Amino acid sequence: MTDSLFDPARIAALDAADPLRGFRDEFHLPLHDGAPQAYFCGNSLGLQPKGARAMVEEVLGKWAHEAVEGHFLEPAPWMPYHALVRDALANVVGAEPSEVVAMNSLTTNLHLMLVSFYRPTHERPAILMEAGAFPSDRHALESQVRFHGFDPETDLIELRPDEADGTISMDAIAAAIAEHGHRLAAIVWPGVQYRTGQAFDLKEIARLGHAAGAIVGFDLAHAVGNVPVHLHDSDADFAVWCHYKYMNSGPGAVAGCFVHARHAHTARPRFAGWWGHDQASRFKMDGKFVATPGAEGWQLSNPPILGLAPLRASLEVFSRAGMPALRARSLELTAYLEALIRARLADTLQIVTPGEPERRGAQLSLRVLQGRGLTGRAAGRDLFDFLATRGVIGDWREPDVIRISPAPLYNNRADILRFATEVAAWRGAA
Repeated sequence: MTDSLFDPARIAALDAADPLRGFRDEFHLPLHDGAPQAYFCGNSLGLQPKGARAMVEEVLGKWAHEAVEGHFLEPAPWMPYHALVRDALANVVGAEPSEVVAMNSLTTNLHLMLVSFYRPTHERPAILMEAGAFPSDRHALESQVRFHGFDPETDLIELRPDEADGTISMDAIAAAIAEHGHRLAAIVWPGVQYRTGQAFDLKEIARLGHAAGAIVGFDLAHAVGNVPVHLHDSDADFAVWCHYKYMNSGPGAVAGCFVHARHAHTARPRFAGWWGHDQASRFKMDGKFVATPGAEGWQLSNPPILGLAPLRASLEVFSRAGMPALRARSLELTAYLEALIRARLADTLQIVTPGEPERRGAQLSLRVLQGRGLTGRAAGRDLFDFLATRGVIGDWREPDVIRISPAPLYNNRADILRFATEVAAWRGAA
């Protein structure tokens, strides 16, 4: 059975029979020595959909030939351009169309959401987050606590891992909410933790947080396009994410934001802008802000049309593939990666990511146990650099983690077998 895992002919046959195999051809695969890379870095920057260029050139063409009239003329007029991605984006994140909007960047959206939803008092000043969060989240949350006149030393509560590989159990999250619930103004938690690849039960975290009287929001940077998030049913108050990772919308892509429907008509404080004004009266220019109901009411300025165009192309691919089918294929690919490591590379690679499929997405975070380096970190960096010279592209995260993320839209089993083969070659050369 182990030999069959490493049989190139068998793996090629499985790839040929895969019902989603054709989507690989819809992406530009970077080359190494004239052949496609085995690219496992979609958790950092997804590959370019081949349809993105046409979407961008459509906008450039309208600008060249229609100028300002491009805001109003079909096809794809710019005035409602953000609405062209709304329904498909809602399908990807499991939301109602009115609950989502593509705007700004992730951290900007996080700050905008915290302005509205983090309303601390002396009795409830605290935010609960995970220790070791992505630095941008940590900076945003700390600065919000300070902005409101509170002390991050006591009012930014960082829950440390309680499991052996640096992951956090649901029991630990529940215990922290129970302990600090009377002081919590908000919980801001990841959908998938960027370093470990651990996925969390959003609905249960939201349930526990709300029962304690806290607002609950999620950073889904590593979750959207990777795992089903079912945002409406999760009952989260808000969520933010980027589109340049699994959503393949280009470097610095326009980000996404979710506000639950129950807040659609609430008069929450917000940093308002003209594009969040109700569309029916926006051009009356009377200076009185009337919010568009739903997530669109948090928009500030008119959307960057050239930035949204690649997202249109990516969402068109996601709509045809469907998140259920992509998740099923992702589970198969990541399970195959895990099987190869456990079968022949367990003395070289330690899997940090949880083994339970429901507790992870596409990514496996790996530590190198032995190799050429004198320390674990040196060996890990040595392997990472070796793989790059062989056209196998992963992602390095300090202090000692290589992230390998098979993206179901464009990776296949042959890519994964190539990764395992090159790791074995590195080990043999050590």
